[in-house]
Amino acid sequence: MKELSALLSELDYRLIKGTMEGAVSALVYDTRKVTEGCLFVCIKGLAYDSHEHVAEIVAAGARCIVAERPVEVPEGVTLIEVDDTRYALAILSSAWFDWPARRMKVIGVTGTKGKTTTTFMIKGILEHAGYRVGLIGTIEAIIGDERIPADNTTPESYLIQEYFSRMVEAGCEICVMEVSSQGLMMHRTAGIPFEIGIFTNLVPDHIGPNEHASFEEYAACKGLLFRQCRHGIANIDDENFDLVLDGHTCDLETIGFSEKADYRASDMKLLGGEGYLGVRYHISGKLDMDVEIDVPGRFSVYNSLVAIAVCEHFRVSQSDLKEALRVVKTKGRIEMIPMPGNFTLMIDYAHNAMALESLLNTLREYHPKRLVSVFGCGGNRSKLRRYEMGEVSGRLADLTIITSDNPRYEEPQAIIDDIKIGMAKTDGDFVEICDRKEAIRYAIGNALDGDVIVLAGKGHEDYQEIKGVKYPMDERVLIQEVLKELAER
Repeated sequence: MKELSALLSELDYRLIKGTMEGAVSALVYDTRKVTEGCLFVCIKGLAYDSHEHVAEIVAAGARCIVAERPVEVPEGVTLIEVDDTRYALAILSSAWFDWPARRMKVIGVTGTKGKTTTTFMIKGILEHAGYRVGLIGTIEAIIGDERIPADNTTPESYLIQEYFSRMVEAGCEICVMEVSSQGLMMHRTAGIPFEIGIFTNLVPDHIGPNEHASFEEYAACKGLLFRQCRHGIANIDDENFDLVLDGHTCDLETIGFSEKADYRASDMKLLGGEGYLGVRYHISGKLDMDVEIDVPGRFSVYNSLVAIAVCEHFRVSQSDLKEALRVVKTKGRIEMIPMPGNFTLMIDYAHNAMALESLLNTLREYHPKRLVSVFGCGGNRSKLRRYEMGEVSGRLADLTIITSDNPRYEEPQAIIDDIKIGMAKTDGDFVEICDRKEAIRYAIGNALDGDVIVLAGKGHEDYQEIKGVKYPMDERVLIQEVLKELAER
């Protein structure tokens, strides 16, 4: 039970009807979870507006209603009006859990690409240095030893605060979280006193119906993080740096290859060997040290620069930084899988043309014997993505193995046929193998010394969705099964 007046103490509101006296039993925003004596926050969604169902909500037991437009409530029910109920939910959720973010250092990472890898990298380094760190992101939330699969990059504000509360109880000193533009726009992170905000990069994405109306809006939403944090760390090399950081109110440090960067990378060298791709570089500016990481490409330099700059704020030693950077891994993000042969196999989440092109261009820089791309596309999604991914793979890979991803309610072969339309615009070689395990078997069984094989699209996912059912399918398991079966033959 929480006193209603205490919950509302840091929120601007108007008391329309009823009394502020007394306590409420729960804070609820889902009509399916209404309980006797609860405070209910009405939310207008894309397909459902709970403002239109206040009578049923009250009948189910709600004692207080928070709304952003006029609604009718019976006698004995308190009605609170606010300007924005999503913002109100974030503040009320913070209050409900006794402001847990104020008892940790919260680090927020925003940008189009690199959020997931950067958050795991920061978490890994800080834990290596002895800190207890929680995480909220695209793959999962991590609280102590518990891992909770994620539905959204940035969860609803109530769930964020619940996770924060559980992290505090688990002894976490720091939480590192991915902060999406949608999460910022929809006030899911409102009221969080971010210690550090991070900007990785920005390219056109998430623009269209039900997302952002324009690139400018997308950039502006990203920029909101830097009016809500004490310290900012941003990629000065990004062409949209000024657009995103316009109006920032935080102290600001920069990373990049630019001479202007506070943490400046130089002398980058690509490292490769049997089953290994990495990069080495030197940092100068606010830090002077050599760095080597077991993740390939220029974008890995940017991710690690950010992580290093963050860890400087927490006084992590250079030896801890170097040791941790060599071992930190992110599931499904250029995840190297050890192979018995002299070729390299990796799993990556690249599931659109932009991500696949970036990945394949990065891998081409290592001059593999052949670059082999294994991917499919999701069903009940834009056909344009299929055409584009087919064209990208046909142009950049030496061999493409077109297979199934999450067909959902479509026929896998129909999706493959769409991908082939994009492939036809190139002269790239390809084979089509609908069954994903068989596609992996073909890639491994026909690998040549010096090949680099990338399984793209699934990444951290451990299922395949077919006709509304999620069946277990983890590519790591499939790979081991294939290796065992090939060895037995």
